[in-house]
Amino acid sequence: MTFYIAPRFLQKLSVHITKNFIDLPKVKVPLILGIHGRKGEGKTFQCELVYQKMGLEVVHISAGELESPDAGDPSRLVRLRYREAAELIRVRGKMAVLMINDLDAGAGRVDSGTQYTVNTQMVNATLMNIADNPTNVQLPGSYDETPLHRVPIVVTGNDFATLYAPLVRDGRMEKFYWEPSREDKIGIVGGIFSEDGLSSEDVVTLVDHFLDQSVDFYGALRSRLFDEQIEEFIHRVGVEKVGAAVVNTKHPPAFRPPNFSLGHLLEQGELMVKEQQRLQNMRLVWEYNQALYESRFQGQESPVFFSSPHSRTEDPPATVDSQPGDDLPGLASGVSSPEVGASAPQSIATSLDSDLARQVQSLVAQGYPIGIEYVDPRRFHTGTWKSCHTIPVEQAGEALAQLSACLQEHQGNYVRIFGIDSAKRRVLETVVQRP
Repeated sequence: MTFYIAPRFLQKLSVHITKNFIDLPKVKVPLILGIHGRKGEGKTFQCELVYQKMGLEVVHISAGELESPDAGDPSRLVRLRYREAAELIRVRGKMAVLMINDLDAGAGRVDSGTQYTVNTQMVNATLMNIADNPTNVQLPGSYDETPLHRVPIVVTGNDFATLYAPLVRDGRMEKFYWEPSREDKIGIVGGIFSEDGLSSEDVVTLVDHFLDQSVDFYGALRSRLFDEQIEEFIHRVGVEKVGAAVVNTKHPPAFRPPNFSLGHLLEQGELMVKEQQRLQNMRLVWEYNQALYESRFQGQESPVFFSSPHSRTEDPPATVDSQPGDDLPGLASGVSSPEVGASAPQSIATSLDSDLARQVQSLVAQGYPIGIEYVDPRRFHTGTWKSCHTIPVEQAGEALAQLSACLQEHQGNYVRIFGIDSAKRRVLETVVQRP
């Protein structure tokens, strides 16, 4: 398998590391490089590839090591690992780096429910102290006057806004937001499938079809293609004998290359996207947690009403019996909905036909909150709908006003509405505008 290093990533990381090993006159070089971005975009793996290419020695710390029942242990560990990296530079005569993965998960404060411990404070303070005095890092209970070699620190994470603000200030930490471009994804995916006979045109088609997916999606997709053979293997040897067949055996099982055709990859990828949608739409915690369940009746918006970044409407929505009744005032065919805001021009007011009015009335009559979503034409086939607004129950007029505003704001996009039943399922989902 051929691994691809994004040029922008290689440039940023190599410059930061090299800069910390050069004595630039009257220049204060930040010791820490913070690489942040969305999950699954290959931040850590790209770092490892750069380290291998540059021939670096790497000392690792994970976020799970930044908490301990004994106060002071995590901060002592940070100092100890830093000194180990400095010793590697001195003894082996090679560049070394201290790598801290998922720093925000171990030392960040996500919300008011996150416990902020003494260890968390000390880890932040220790990193700040090392960034300010990189050649004088002492262990508790001892003092060595011999200056250490400066060791660049690379940290990864998703949201560095959760960290202690003085730690991430300029001068201590240089920030690098990593979001692979389409060209980067094509290069990475081409490397993933380099030994599988997938042509460059097929790679481009695959990336464009799942352009909104993270990089790890494609690695998981390749792994998924072996599932059929593994299932066949388990069936052949028997579930009871799988352990003996794969552990401490002289003849481990061998598998033939699966079907790596573009059509098969797209089919399996669609199944994975569908599972992502189910995960985002179910939100069973909102059904099982009474406090969260009742919050939606107090005017609070529930996350279930928002589509996931990769949501796709594959399953047919549940239906409810229509209860037409009388049309709401002002909603006859060809009659404009109320203007939203005094500055909205009359010519842009959206006309809602009687069928749509009956649907809105039916949803409100049955006590369903109403969700409104939109998506641009380019992302319509990938299902990346975005929430426009969510209307609580018993507010038909407000629902129509918000629908009119959304249609006005997103005239060139697809717009759909739906109701939310008590089981957090979408009902009567309808696309009401097509560009």
